[in-house]
Amino acid sequence: MRPRLVPSLVATCIAAVASLATLVPIAATAQSLPDSTVRRIDQLFARFDSTTPGCIVGVGRNGAAVFKRGYGMANLEYRVPLTGESISESGSVAKQFTAAAVALLQLEGKLSLEDDIRKYLPELPDFGRPITIRNILTMTSGLRDQWALLVLMGRGPGEEVHTNALILDLVKRQRELNFAPGSEYLYSNTGYVLATHIVARVSGMPFARFSEERLFKPLGMRHTQWRDDYRRIVPGRATAYAFERGAWVQDMPFTMVHGNGGLLSSLDDLLKWNDALTDGLLGKPELTRLLETRMTLNDGRALTYALGLQVSPWTAGVREVSHSGSTAGYRTFLARYPEAKASVAVWCNAAPANAVQLGREVAALVVPRTASARGAPAPIAAAERGLIVGPYRDPRTDDWLSISSVGEYARVIGPSADSLRSDGAPGRYIAGTGMKLTFTPAGAKATALRIESPDGDLTEMVASPPPAAASLALGDYAGTYRSPELDSRIVIRLDGANLRARISTDEESALIPFYADGFRVGGATLRFVRDAGGKVIGLRAFAGRARNVRFDREG
Repeated sequence: MRPRLVPSLVATCIAAVASLATLVPIAATAQSLPDSTVRRIDQLFARFDSTTPGCIVGVGRNGAAVFKRGYGMANLEYRVPLTGESISESGSVAKQFTAAAVALLQLEGKLSLEDDIRKYLPELPDFGRPITIRNILTMTSGLRDQWALLVLMGRGPGEEVHTNALILDLVKRQRELNFAPGSEYLYSNTGYVLATHIVARVSGMPFARFSEERLFKPLGMRHTQWRDDYRRIVPGRATAYAFERGAWVQDMPFTMVHGNGGLLSSLDDLLKWNDALTDGLLGKPELTRLLETRMTLNDGRALTYALGLQVSPWTAGVREVSHSGSTAGYRTFLARYPEAKASVAVWCNAAPANAVQLGREVAALVVPRTASARGAPAPIAAAERGLIVGPYRDPRTDDWLSISSVGEYARVIGPSADSLRSDGAPGRYIAGTGMKLTFTPAGAKATALRIESPDGDLTEMVASPPPAAASLALGDYAGTYRSPELDSRIVIRLDGANLRARISTDEESALIPFYADGFRVGGATLRFVRDAGGKVIGLRAFAGRARNVRFDREG
């Protein structure tokens, strides 16, 4: 779906910047990176030039910015280059700033992370178990993700302009959670929007103003603000782009929603923020410690996710404290290596850019890391590949992946794409991400798959070959289905030998048979429900971060 709204571009300097180089270095400083390191960074970003959008890249060391550079263009229409001073948008990197605002209020005794969120948002439903502020900041609340719900309503990003008040109203209408609070980790933007409302109610001022007065100004972050009104003119802001049908097109976030994302900032400000966190944010080491405290689930398992930050080992004695982000065409990565007194920022305005990979390649030049071959792909014999290829799904959540044979390799196709290598035992493999996959029965065609993440999270899947078309009575599913939680409808019609679903008002999508009474449509699954007599009476929608959303058949 493409945005229906077209932004007004304001160019403050056109002809004067058109001839500027697209690669603008930082001025000489007392500290600097070796020329050899700078050349290697330049090589990493060499594909971004005067014909493409690109990335702004910053490196901090020992409290000083030692490298800032822009690669590619901030605006292709007016030929404005990216520079070390360009303003870009954060995506989910913003979450640490929202978490810091909440954590600051805890240190001042105005709230507790262990408080039930309904203490401050009493209009929210009682889900049977308390959801704490810590839960919403650590992705363990069970709340369904706002964007997944809005897509199921045909009101996703680009379809209309959303606000934080609208997200609060959406949560008020929910009656079920994805899971019991604290029992699982599942990334959800919803909690961070709720956090902005909590900060506003506790502090007595709008969240954006609280952030400005209590965080940005004290830290000297002069170029940082929340994108709480996408129409506001922001001098120096880079336009975001996607690449479609062989051409660059604008891909901007037309939304007022912020707190989960929507932070505008510069390299200088981001490196100041990282330095402040390393030294003790706002002169409060306890505030940094609070933000870096990893969440522990109800079963005692520790996550790498803390408060708006991922905390994981980088190399011996050095942690990586980081977050990535993605919104519209912006792709971002911001990381600190506290024990090495180093930090890296890579913020891109090109949707195809892999800011995380690029950022870690820059980090490896600044804080060397021992390479690991734990997930290096390796050829797998054809007969062995044949035992594991095919689609798999989690019967509880309808999460899915497929194992495909690509040349001599077995490759995961799904939420992540990664090649496998044998773990040395029949039916056991390791992916490049460190995921461990165990197929059973070993030595025969697999019927089940067990996945263990590097965090120790376990997922049990079953082989899910699509049902034979002849076995499907497609007419059983045609009809109109309404969600009482979303107050929206999905219309399903029979189109010859196929089913099509209309979720938004102007777009239909094909339903692809997935399993008995289950169909995939886009990134979601529709699981149809029958009564005791076998009649289809409703469906449950599973959209990744929004599970088991109820739709009742009308008529």
